[in-house]
Amino acid sequence: MNIDPELEAFIPLFPKDDLTDPVAARKSLAELAAAAPTPDTAGLQIEDRAVPADPEVPVRIYRPHEAQGTIVWLRGGGFVMGDLDTEHPWAARLADDSGAVVVSVGYRRAPEHRFPAALDDAYAALAWTAAHAAELGTDPGRIAVGGQAAGAGLAAAVALRARDEHGPSIRFQLLNQPALDDRQDTWSARNFTSTPFMTRGKVTASWRHYLDGTPATLYAAPARAADLSGLPPAYIATAEFDPNRDEAIGYAQRLLQADVPTELHQWPGTFHGSWAVPSAGVSQRQIAELTAALRRALTR
Repeated sequence: MNIDPELEAFIPLFPKDDLTDPVAARKSLAELAAAAPTPDTAGLQIEDRAVPADPEVPVRIYRPHEAQGTIVWLRGGGFVMGDLDTEHPWAARLADDSGAVVVSVGYRRAPEHRFPAALDDAYAALAWTAAHAAELGTDPGRIAVGGQAAGAGLAAAVALRARDEHGPSIRFQLLNQPALDDRQDTWSARNFTSTPFMTRGKVTASWRHYLDGTPATLYAAPARAADLSGLPPAYIATAEFDPNRDEAIGYAQRLLQADVPTELHQWPGTFHGSWAVPSAGVSQRQIAELTAALRRALTR
């Protein structure tokens, strides 16, 4: 693998958990997040809220000055790991760099809460955000959904559900290294079995925890959707050495074939989650592209 030299040195620092033990994996991620540099939040108003649902959904809201739009943001973590605190450094940076209000969603985690719990939480957060746009100080017509990895897959599923149920209007999808297909039959899924941080075994465990043997629908694995027409415009970013790479590229191609405006950026020399190495030049470019794409979508 021709991995970017600035990233290669950090590979040993990424968690080695294979997701067979969700509790241990969550602990490792929490320790990694706690060691991350403290984000500069001086320009943000940050508030924890509870979205009315059954059960309530915790959200953390990041409001920059004079924001024009909002993104409902869904963390990564293989459906198993992460919470509002582990996502805090990235959510704060996303709000600060994009100028968007970020509603970071503390959706329920598998295996304790399996599909569709996380999707229900994400959709409740979208509905609440749309209903409270005035309170958030933004335009209800400028709402995006987005996320990273499993969270990006959830964001894609939220967009499908909103389309099918005539739910809140979504202006844009921001999908960073999305997990979209439980079948694992693409070239990258079959060949990238032991790539840094994300392995085939880890992907398998993630879907097993999330689905618990339940047959996947399009709302669990959006790549299974037969019809992608009528979905919001999308920005999709993929990593070169990622088992999920080709399912995301295929999804972008199908969006384009369905007349959905789509921007696809494949980052050479990267691996799943490597954008989290902020000192690497390629990571800085990735983050700049993501936040710029969101800003463009919400302000034009």
